[in-house]
Amino acid sequence: MSIRFLSEQDFLNARQTLALVRGQMSSGRIETDYILRQLDKIGALLENAENLQKAHKSAERFEALYNVSRLLGSSLDETTVLNQVMDAVIQLTGAERGFLMLRDDDGNLRVRVARNFDQQSISEDELHFSRTIAYGVMDGDKAILTTNAVEDPRFANQASIVSQALKSIMCVPLRARGQVIGVAYVENRVIAGLFADDDLATLEALAGQASMAIDNARLFSATDEQLNQRLNELRELRRIDLKLSAKLDFDEALRTTLESACEIVKARSGLIVRQEDGTPPRSSLICSYGQALDLAFYQDVVLQALQQGRTVRSADQQVMAVLLQRDGQDRTVLVLADQEHERFNDEHQDLVERVAVRALVTLENARLYRAVKAADQAKSEFVGIVAHDLKTPMTSIRGYADLVLMESEGKNLSPQQSKFLNHIISTVERMRVLVSDLADVSRIESGHFSMDNRPVSARAVIEAVRDTTMPEIVARQHHYEEDVPEVLPELFTDYYRLVQVMTNLVSNAYKYTPPGGTITLRVRPQGDRVRFEISDTGIGLSPEQIAKLGTKFWRADDDYTRSQSGTGLGFAITSSLVRLMGSTIEIDSQKGRGSTFAFSVPTYRPE
Repeated sequence: MSIRFLSEQDFLNARQTLALVRGQMSSGRIETDYILRQLDKIGALLENAENLQKAHKSAERFEALYNVSRLLGSSLDETTVLNQVMDAVIQLTGAERGFLMLRDDDGNLRVRVARNFDQQSISEDELHFSRTIAYGVMDGDKAILTTNAVEDPRFANQASIVSQALKSIMCVPLRARGQVIGVAYVENRVIAGLFADDDLATLEALAGQASMAIDNARLFSATDEQLNQRLNELRELRRIDLKLSAKLDFDEALRTTLESACEIVKARSGLIVRQEDGTPPRSSLICSYGQALDLAFYQDVVLQALQQGRTVRSADQQVMAVLLQRDGQDRTVLVLADQEHERFNDEHQDLVERVAVRALVTLENARLYRAVKAADQAKSEFVGIVAHDLKTPMTSIRGYADLVLMESEGKNLSPQQSKFLNHIISTVERMRVLVSDLADVSRIESGHFSMDNRPVSARAVIEAVRDTTMPEIVARQHHYEEDVPEVLPELFTDYYRLVQVMTNLVSNAYKYTPPGGTITLRVRPQGDRVRFEISDTGIGLSPEQIAKLGTKFWRADDDYTRSQSGTGLGFAITSSLVRLMGSTIEIDSQKGRGSTFAFSVPTYRPE
């Protein structure tokens, strides 16, 4: 039936018709046919008004649904969406109260939002509704409408309905991705017949939109939660990386690996064992974490992991064994037990395996470091023994050579014989310096080197260095300068080692400066230390050469450097001695323009 909108003329005609009917009835002259025709006109007008009213109400509902759909799409926060849905349901249905219930992991309905007509949340002690209707809708996946529940044969015998005297009730399922995720429930406990089929259709239409909005919000929340969980896992793995990268001690690295693995999956107990072949196979405990575990009890899962070459979980999922290394007969396994959530799952296994992969690099580095350290210690001990054993024969050779020269004075030795003897003496002297350097290196590297610190005169040190190096400086035609204050504080250091350091630096200055250069020694007090600088106008060093300076046995490969005597140990020893004095050697050098080497020494304070 087409609907014609009512105009002002329609209302005027209706009033005139009523006036004519009233006039006839009051005059007593009633024409039945005429009155019936007029009543038909009024009836048609009322029918058209009723249809128009229904259309208007339907339009209002569609507009409200449209506005609600726009509102529901404005947020992905689950709590906000649920409140929006509940308020929209009450607004569109005119209900007294409404409940939004979602299915939990156990399949039960849980009230997520409960609101009344003025958008106020309902307190927990007022959460009374018909569970029969709510669960019936969820289980049957079909909407329910009752205009008077206490008289409805379907529900009249339900104690909750009778006790609460429930009247008008509507409940519709919320569906998402083919599953019922909950129900929307509205009621009026006072008025019967409040809801009609149109209201139920409106509620079902709204439920369809609400279900999608709720599902999207839950998916977003779950995705966001998973993303945060992954970010937290990455942060935790990064923290573990930093902890492991700081470990070069093998046993400490193993303990850190076990502790990190237990923490990341919340295992209360753990251990690391090394499996050795034998009959029967034998496991030895390396380290443990948390509560004590019976090693024999976990022997089977350790053997399974080794035999299968992969991570193994026990049948009850309460124990997990992860391979840490498989190196010949030395096989190490990490065992975790007593998990906080009682079962290890694939996610836990993945996390521990990622920790293990990171740990393998650290463990290998620690193992190599331990091997290198042991080899270096053995080398230092060997060098120390060789240096000590060489001192006696060199002393004898030097003594006999000197004795021959002394006894040959006044006698006729051929020039060649004298040359040979002097060559023997100079060669032994070079060997003595080399052996002394090797002995110093050995003691420094082995940790057996000590400084004899005591009050020292700075002036005495400067004079000793000058007296020692001046013959070579003069022989090379260098100009030597000293820039030293008249008054210097006493130093607190090892006199002989400081003389050794300065002599080495001055020696390098005159050796690597072509004849006719300038060697300068500057001394300046600086607070509670005294700064020493040795400068030259020599061949200088490139940045690459400075970076290598101090490497044992390294010498620059240019012709001038190679023409000078040296072992490549002097500067390495000097750097170590300066560090023991609480300083470092500062280097300022330019290729072809000279170099300056500086360091400082603490002053003596009686207190």
